[in-house]
Amino acid sequence: MMNFDINETQNLVAGSAKEFAEQHILPHVMEWDESQHFPRALFAELGKMGFMGILMPENLGGSGLGYHEYIAVIEEISKVDPSIGLSVAAHNSLCTNHIFTFGNDAQKQRWIPKLASGEWLGAWGLTEHNTGSDAGGMNTTAIKKDGGWVLNGTKNFITHGKSGEVAVVIARTGEKGDSHGMTAFVVEKGTPGFSSGKKENKLGMRASETAEMVFSDCFVSDDAVLGAIGDGFIQSMKILDGGRISIGALSLGIAKGAYEAALKYSSEREQFGQPINQFQAISFKLADMATQIEAAELLLHKAAFLKNKGEKMTKLGAMSKLFASEICVSISSDAVQIFGGYGFTKDFPVEKFYRDSKLCTIGEGTSEIQKLVIARNIIGK
Repeated sequence: MMNFDINETQNLVAGSAKEFAEQHILPHVMEWDESQHFPRALFAELGKMGFMGILMPENLGGSGLGYHEYIAVIEEISKVDPSIGLSVAAHNSLCTNHIFTFGNDAQKQRWIPKLASGEWLGAWGLTEHNTGSDAGGMNTTAIKKDGGWVLNGTKNFITHGKSGEVAVVIARTGEKGDSHGMTAFVVEKGTPGFSSGKKENKLGMRASETAEMVFSDCFVSDDAVLGAIGDGFIQSMKILDGGRISIGALSLGIAKGAYEAALKYSSEREQFGQPINQFQAISFKLADMATQIEAAELLLHKAAFLKNKGEKMTKLGAMSKLFASEICVSISSDAVQIFGGYGFTKDFPVEKFYRDSKLCTIGEGTSEIQKLVIARNIIGK
């Protein structure tokens, strides 16, 4: 049975994330957004709080917490600035978690403590220019040489593709389209042949760095291989299962941030002699928002419950990501509508929630891919 009580640890973690976000992130939100500044130094501070290795065991420098606490951290940060929430999520659930889940003891000892402390920032490279949802068609290759592998190709839309000190990269070691023809490698910044390319100029999530990673005759030794040769794609799908909880939590934070701003504004803004939330048109919007948030939160924590227990949660992870990401778009849109003309200005927070929200229906598997995953799990392939 699921327990709906929020335990003391969850409350403490959420409280410290909220306090940190209000103190260290809130004063800079619009400045970072306007200039697309990626605040790299902030992540070392987040590391000191234990937020860069939330799911990692304490013996590797992590916080040793579970997915309920993880949701709480991402949610509280994203209520203030979804860009920072996105970066924390990608670092934790993709790069760090991939090394932890599939790395050997030596690899974990080598990379996890630096990632968990925030000293190092992690990137994760699956997507390419011509392969978004069709990851199996990737062109980046890894060719076996004496003592290692030579990587060639370009990854794009990579969070921390420029600033990350270490990246998990999936490259083709077999035939195109073969789900057992790809392998995961860990590549450190500064490795000859590994560089960053174009940084994307984005609609939203502008303070989270998104850039290309370029590999040109980049040699990595055999000890850079994560798990078995040919298992990279299978590993990635398992990592994305947990990653969907991350994007769901990010979506939940955006939805709550937009809803809370709209609720406050609609209580203070008066028209025709009364607060606008006394009008049914506005009060019904708020009722729908609150209900959708409650449903998204329950779905997410059910997925987290299964993940903590080590049970299969592919279907529920996809459901929670799909639902939370779609409602965060509609809620932030309704929030702009409640603010009226002010919602369209940068003087109020809802226009940024509106811009940031759309990424949630695209990143770590589009809504269409989530429906595909759900369908395959309920009716078979």
